[in-house]
Amino acid sequence: MKRIINIGLLLSRGGMYAALAGASRNGVLTGVAEVNADPDLDLSFHVVERDPDGRLDRYAPLCREILRGSQARHIFGCITSASRKEVIPELERFDGVLWYPVPYEGFEASERVAYMHSCPNQHLLPLLDWALPALGSRAYLIGSNYIWGWEMAQIAREKITAAGGQVLADRYLPLGDTELDHIINDIRTLRPSFILNSLVGDSAYAFLERLAQLKQELGATEGMTVLSCNFTECEIDAAGDAADGLISAGPWFEPDGGLGGSFQEMARQSVHELAWLLNGRPGAEELSLAELLHSAVRGRRKTRLDPVHLHASQPTIIAQLKDRRFHQIKTLPEMRADPYLTQRSQPARPGSRLQVVS
Repeated sequence: MKRIINIGLLLSRGGMYAALAGASRNGVLTGVAEVNADPDLDLSFHVVERDPDGRLDRYAPLCREILRGSQARHIFGCITSASRKEVIPELERFDGVLWYPVPYEGFEASERVAYMHSCPNQHLLPLLDWALPALGSRAYLIGSNYIWGWEMAQIAREKITAAGGQVLADRYLPLGDTELDHIINDIRTLRPSFILNSLVGDSAYAFLERLAQLKQELGATEGMTVLSCNFTECEIDAAGDAADGLISAGPWFEPDGGLGGSFQEMARQSVHELAWLLNGRPGAEELSLAELLHSAVRGRRKTRLDPVHLHASQPTIIAQLKDRRFHQIKTLPEMRADPYLTQRSQPARPGSRLQVVS
């Protein structure tokens, strides 16, 4: 008989980024079903689920509830960086691990988090390397007003200016805000070569709709191309035809026109990664993540997670959305994550300090 291991699921079924959370949740549940049906694995997963409903103040108490009220030590979930940072103290206090399956902005390495999607050297920097010669050097930056938007803009600014480009503007909206008149007026006047869009959820969909209207009004067939590192197939229905032409970077795009995208696939892969690390090792679920990975490396078990900083190696695919499907433009081979951008050629920003979250 398979041994049963409890795992937590902490993803919202409602709220402003429900499409993203829904794709990740589907990926986790698909992975669990596959693991439980696999006769080559000696374990099965039982899911302990809590729904934060898109409310930041619910993540920490629900994470605590999972860790204190069940035997689950490994939790799959969180969408925004704000929610991830909310749960890290609870993971430290109650000896848990978060499997985080969505792209993020880097500059973090918690011993309690498995970073299973891409960080900036795997998404943003390759995207800009392609975009600057292909689209032009006049950039407009827009993002949600929290750490994802701030860091993405800062990294982009350094990259663009180092390449001789120009950042025309750097604008932020509160999460969920759809008041965009000032942004659209800006873009109408400045006519950027491309727009790096780091908005999340409803704000992103409203922006794409307003930008599409502006392009139609101006009769623009070139320029003002939208770039993204967090838009995937799971948001196509929510964004509608206004997203057509958007160019995104990520580790995986649907090969058959599906609507899960990399949020779903990386969540599914995360479940399999944990199952593979625990297979044939009763009690290993109680080990810290670093111990689990180091013992796996010693035992020659294959893992994509770096045992030093706990980020996954990923390929980079740049793809454009046309007729509700992403078409690949460029593919780069799997590369090691560099969450602190130690390999970038330009100097670190003045006065900046790297901080490890522990």
